[in-house]
Amino acid sequence: MRKLAVLSFFILLSNLGFSQINVVENPKSYRSIRMVQWEVSDLVYTLKNEVQNPFEKNVVAVFNNGGKKQRVPLFYNGDKTWVLRYSSGVTGKISFVIESEIKELHGKRGKFLIGKNEKKERHGGIVKNLDDPRHFYYEDGSHYFNLAFECDWLFALDYGQKEIPKTKHLLNLINKNGFNQVVMNVYAYDPDLDWVKDENLKNNPEHNYGAREDIFPFLGSNSSPDYSALNIDFFKHFDKVISELHDKEIVSHLMIYVWNKQVAWPKAGSQADNMYYDHVIKRYQAFPNIIWDVSKEAANKIAIAQNKNIVQHIEERIDRTRNLDGFNRLVSVHDYGFCKNHKEKVDFISTQDWKLSLHESMLRVYKNFPNKPVFNIEHGGYEASPYNVFPGGFSNAESCLRRNYLCLFAGVYTTYYWQAAAWSAVIHNPFEQPEGVLKPRFDYFKNMRTLFDRVHFENFEPIIKYNARSYVLLNRKEGVVMQYMPKEVHSDDIKRLLTNEFNYEKATWQWFNTITGEFTDEVALEFKHKYGFWDARPWRNAADSVLIIRNLKDK
Repeated sequence: MRKLAVLSFFILLSNLGFSQINVVENPKSYRSIRMVQWEVSDLVYTLKNEVQNPFEKNVVAVFNNGGKKQRVPLFYNGDKTWVLRYSSGVTGKISFVIESEIKELHGKRGKFLIGKNEKKERHGGIVKNLDDPRHFYYEDGSHYFNLAFECDWLFALDYGQKEIPKTKHLLNLINKNGFNQVVMNVYAYDPDLDWVKDENLKNNPEHNYGAREDIFPFLGSNSSPDYSALNIDFFKHFDKVISELHDKEIVSHLMIYVWNKQVAWPKAGSQADNMYYDHVIKRYQAFPNIIWDVSKEAANKIAIAQNKNIVQHIEERIDRTRNLDGFNRLVSVHDYGFCKNHKEKVDFISTQDWKLSLHESMLRVYKNFPNKPVFNIEHGGYEASPYNVFPGGFSNAESCLRRNYLCLFAGVYTTYYWQAAAWSAVIHNPFEQPEGVLKPRFDYFKNMRTLFDRVHFENFEPIIKYNARSYVLLNRKEGVVMQYMPKEVHSDDIKRLLTNEFNYEKATWQWFNTITGEFTDEVALEFKHKYGFWDARPWRNAADSVLIIRNLKDK
């Protein structure tokens, strides 16, 4: 990590127990703080006097970058300290002044000198692209292939420890296998595994994080909550988790609530509820790897039973987010009904769909929202693990893999769910478990990421003409067709598509094995049968395949 170069005041890089955030204690207004694009810096101001009701105070740093204003709220961090957490996607000199009703903070000034990012894997925050509104992009203009991994209990793995070895181990595996997003909760509580009570999990309590009473974002505990203040130690630990994700270039898809489980949230819209929600937004907005999600399963029957005004509450939370967030991170809601009926409120469409006809369903959603990315956050594919946590609709590893491909070949981004990592049962080191313990097939998704990085997913659109028994993506501009074919399908008439739409005299073809990640050689296209590749397909009955045809020309 690049060290923070500051002229005369002392810099602490480890006082919060981790090193990915540059921490500057009591910075002087006349000194420039050096950092690089998309690094995160904490400016810590320690006051002489106690402040009454500190979580309710409004403290904002107003940044001026060439006349462009940016308002970034500070957050209270306990022990009379206030933190200005900042990152920048632009280079150059940026000055700020603090506005506050707290006299010790009001009028404090500072300057950042932002250098150019030199980390190859770092591309900035996730943003909307007006020229290509269907896809996610990084701030630097490169495509973000949203391949998510659900791990709602990531906050709990190393809670109470100075270091976070379990968290780091699991995130290393996630990163190594091509996933670049974690769908996660700030906090969740589920002591009984509402849907399935797996006795095997009860016999292995080291993997069961569902009912840790020592973990709670407020004072007290989930069983005996005290809403008078926030638990700063909870958030200091969560800083380590989000920072580790950022260090590994993994996006946190951060679900701020989960209403349909057993969390003892304060009353919606209450002073305590606002204190919690506002603190999350203030504290984590500076991280470029943040995407906001108001709540997991936000408007289902249980949530509505608890709050009959749930839709209005979600709308208010979104407005609240946008008013507080000085970095304009993307916002969505884990509820398709809300996204569908309030599309103007969200930056992308989150959908949850378990149908057998998944591809057709996702095509409809894709067509209904031509100006927003679509993300299938749960598609019913919950890969089997040593614990029967939630089998969902599909648990066979290859079937779950296929569900992900069906989403992608409908132009929709997707999520992976392994039962021993997604919810309150978490095996952080699955490949170090004894022989005979069921292991996840992360490698399938590493192969998937390799394929779509190579062909550039953002340049394709799904088509349904001619493909009766397979699924097709088309990049017309570059003359590339990809056909996904399930292993039990004998053939599909891709020749009709090519004959009707393209000149394929100089075309090439190549096959990809979704299980092994193997590519065949790319060779000249040759039809040996009137239906196309009737006899030429490798791995039939052994693995689903993707056919890649290149160098096509429009007629």
